Amino acid sequence: MSDTILLQGMRFEGIHGVGDEERAEPQLLEVDLEVRLDLRAAAASDDLADTLDYGTLVDIARRVVEEGDARLLEAVAGAIAAEVLAAHRVQEVVVRVRKPAVPLDADLDFAQVEIRRTAG
Repeated sequence: MSDTILLQGMRFEGIHGVGDEERAEPQLLEVDLEVRLDLRAAAASDDLADTLDYGTLVDIARRVVEEGDARLLEAVAGAIAAEVLAAHRVQEVVVRVRKPAVPLDADLDFAQVEIRRTAG
């Protein structure tokens, strides 16, 4: 059985991008994080010890975005997924990273990467 915890629309600033212009100043990145795990014990006990503390997930996403130095959104998403899987007993993690200010000659809301990783 697999249940889901979803943290959607986290916003952090970091220096990520390919070109010098993108890397000159911190930019806003938005992160969605889904983790799949068995939440039956937490549902029955109503005890934080039986679930995954959402704050630890926010901390991982914040650290990767704010302290990282990636050229690609794919690398940011991959680093978040790897840290979540290493730190927590989850079955699967889905990470979406969006960049609202994309230096492309197009009218678009954002560029987004989504990756999905499973435990061991």
